[in-house]
Amino acid sequence: MTTNPSSPSSFSPPSSPSPSSSLSSPSPLSSLFGPVITGLTPEQLPEYIPNDAPVIAIVDEQVQEWFSHYFPAIPFITIQAAETAKTLETVEKLTLALLSEEADRTFFLLGVGGGIVCDITGFLASTYMRGIRFGFIPTTLLAQVDAALGGKNGVNVGGYKNITGTFTQPEFVLCTTDVLATLPERVFNAGMSEVIKAALIADASLFEFIERHTPEIVNRKEPALGEIIRRAAQIKLDIVARDEKEKGERRKLNLGHTLGHAIERSVKNIMHGEAVSIGLAYAARFSHRQGWLTEADVFRITALLERFRLPVDSIIPVEDLQETMMKDKKKSGVLLHYIALTAIGKAVEVDVNLPDLNFLHP
Repeated sequence: MTTNPSSPSSFSPPSSPSPSSSLSSPSPLSSLFGPVITGLTPEQLPEYIPNDAPVIAIVDEQVQEWFSHYFPAIPFITIQAAETAKTLETVEKLTLALLSEEADRTFFLLGVGGGIVCDITGFLASTYMRGIRFGFIPTTLLAQVDAALGGKNGVNVGGYKNITGTFTQPEFVLCTTDVLATLPERVFNAGMSEVIKAALIADASLFEFIERHTPEIVNRKEPALGEIIRRAAQIKLDIVARDEKEKGERRKLNLGHTLGHAIERSVKNIMHGEAVSIGLAYAARFSHRQGWLTEADVFRITALLERFRLPVDSIIPVEDLQETMMKDKKKSGVLLHYIALTAIGKAVEVDVNLPDLNFLHP
């Protein structure tokens, strides 16, 4: 973790608009909370930063130079974008860093990075001096369609995912597809699991769109890239608007995550989106065994995940993941609120008995 109030940037933006930005335009989404705007260019982002408060940014080290180029006047703290850094220890170090900068309740915290940075920034802002203002510029696909949206902010304890956290909404979420061109292929593809998840939950036509436009999406081309970000993000925003604190419908957003989180804790170097992909495949197979989902739809789901080079099978026997799943946030006693599918585009919640892991067998 480093603090850098104003360092020169060696980042060089493209001399002409990139293919991912040339057809995009700002697209405000419907949100009951702060504004969520997709389709922005990097040059437009500073226009939305508050000018009525001192701003400090928490920045993913992977995009430090990108941030410094477009926001040269904003002091920032860089953190490592790794699950091992998403801890209370990191929050303590950041708290002390803010105190050393004499940050008080008038300050605004800006999170710039992927899902880990958004989680840490939101949690830090929610607890620092009992709460200060914050907003996000998510720089990964996964963060733009999921992690930065909805107001969930959390850190891991003892390896258990997001077991300590808050529900606090950011003042804004600003998305640009240009920065996605900087992502390694594996990171971009991991984000596609959350896009596909959103389609499986609530939008069969989005699923079909991804099937038809996979080559353009893989190459991060507009307008396909902007379309899937806008539609997947809107699905989550609509669900959160109806159930902000996850008392019912919002649980559908956990499709693929029960098994996914357990795999993340047990498998080194697996990305969140990759683990969720496995969880989605297992949920589809479970749904088929219940007679809800056709075999053809199971094939479509797993085939689409595999087109983005995402895994669909666990390398660890599900029986070995039982202890972790017993500590899942989405359970009541031994009953787990598991999300299944009755069709592509329609998710349902079912209660399963955790000691009986037959529901997870492939």
